[in-house]
Parts: sequence; structure tokens; C-alpha cells
Amino acid sequence: MSTILSASIIRVRDGLPLSASTDYEQSTGMQKYRKYFKMLSKKLAQLPDRCTLKTGHYNINFISSLGVSYMMLCTENYPNVLAFSFLDELQKEFITTYSMMKTNTAVRPYCFIEFDNFIQRTKQRYNNPRSLSTKINLSDMQMEIKLRPPYQIPMCELGSANGVTSVFSADYKGAGKISSAHQRLEPATLSGMVAFILSLLCGVLNLIRGFHAIESLLQSDGEDFNYIIAFFLGTAACLYQCYLLVYYTGWRNVKSFLTFGLICLCNMYLYELRNLWQLFFHVTVGAFVTLQIWLRQAQGKAPDYDV
Repeated sequence: MSTILSASIIRVRDGLPLSASTDYEQSTGMQKYRKYFKMLSKKLAQLPDRCTLKTGHYNINFISSLGVSYMMLCTENYPNVLAFSFLDELQKEFITTYSMMKTNTAVRPYCFIEFDNFIQRTKQRYNNPRSLSTKINLSDMQMEIKLRPPYQIPMCELGSANGVTSVFSADYKGAGKISSAHQRLEPATLSGMVAFILSLLCGVLNLIRGFHAIESLLQSDGEDFNYIIAFFLGTAACLYQCYLLVYYTGWRNVKSFLTFGLICLCNMYLYELRNLWQLFFHVTVGAFVTLQIWLRQAQGKAPDYDV
């Protein structure tokens, strides 16, 4: 019989369990599979936002969004579309019930254990698919899974006899590096959006001044060609800061500081063409954007996850 056996809600950044099913089967075999919950919770920040781990006769599926992961254990023949629809319902209800501030500042394990009441009601509904099929629309979920199937986490060993340890394959480690290169960032804040607009504005101003410098060079031959290079390098640096603010890349913070250094050097060279207020504006915006890049760290999951 295909059923959902248990579910857990875990904070991504440190693996702290926030809530979980309290009526899961207490057999030794089931306890072994629940050990994988703990192992995966330590790796959530390195994994994509939708994954499946196949462990013998059971599957562990999870989704992650806004720094929280929703994980469930089910039998291997339980339909994927129902599994991820179940997780989606948990996610929506949890986000509605608890604010991000509460989840981010929680210090005790299972401090939201009362959420188990909703888990149990939802689990009972999803363990009776006949009555469920008339209450929810699965077409969107089927399309989403077809377009972006869950990442299959491979393992080369199931671990020791007590189920505590597990060794992931070398292929998985390589895949983890690939996925980390496609990690998504935390949701953009108002200050981050302001920084993006200001950086874009500085890039446009540099671009306009660069074209004016080209015109001056063509008309009078009195313009220093190096000024043109400085303006266009400043434009490229500002646009690259916008890119770093929006997308995750390796060595992101280092790149942001190097880009800020380039902005400072360009403005130092353009000292004769800009007044102090203009120089202050460009350098301050560059520093502000660099700070926002540093503050907006990768969470490894998609903030706009809507499955």
C-alpha cells in the first residue's frame, strides 16, 4: 500500500528541526530510515530545492523555500505528484502560520511541534487519494514535475548497521558542486532593490559620459583616450555588481570587492572630470552595493519556489 509515513520541517541553514510527525512507526526499520532525515538536514544548503532520496522500499522527498525545508517519508510506490503536492500544502500553511522572523530566531528543536496537527490532517487526506482527487488540482503539479523533475540524490552505501553513518558517492559530491553553482539567493530586500537601481544608474551615467568622451575625441582630438576606457570600465563594473546582486556565483563576495576596487580606481582616474559630489556618489553607491551583495547570501534554494 502506498502511503505517507511521516514528515518533518527543518531549518535549512543549520538543520534545526522545527516540527515533525509524532505518530510515525517506532520499529527499528523505520527508525533507520528516519536517520536519513538527520543526514539530509545537514546538507540542505548544498542541495537543490526539490529532491528525492530512494532508500530501499521508501523514498524521502523534500522541497525548500525561504530558508525552510519540508521533508516527508513515503513508500517507494507513492506517486511523485501527490508527494510534492503534499509538501506544497505543508509549505503554504507553515509560511502562513509562522513568520520568517520566528523561524530564523528559533533556538529549541521542535518549537513549532503544534504544527503536527496540520501535518496529521493533511497526511490522512493524502493517504486517501480517491477522496483527495476531487479536492485539489494536480495538473499544475504534474506539469511542474515534468518540466523540472526532482533531483535524484544517489548513494553508494546505505551506511553502517545502526544506520547512523552514510557515505555519498563521488558522483553525488560532484553534483553537489554543480548545484551549488546554481544556488539561489535569499529574497531581495528593499535596500537590495535600491542598490540594484543605483548601481544601474551609475552604469548608465558612466556609459553616457563615455560616449560624450568619444565625441570630444573625434571632434577636437583633445580628449584623453584613457578617460574613455575608464568610463566604460566603470560601466562594466556597475553592471557586474548588478549581476552579482541578483545571481549566485563562486567567490561571489571576493568578486564584489574586486569590482568595487575597480570602481574606485576608475573614479580616481576621472578625478579631473568629476566634482567631489559626483565622485562621492559613485564610490558610495559602489560601497553600498558591495555591502548588499555581502548581505544577500545564498540559501541554496529557490525563494520563488511555488510547487
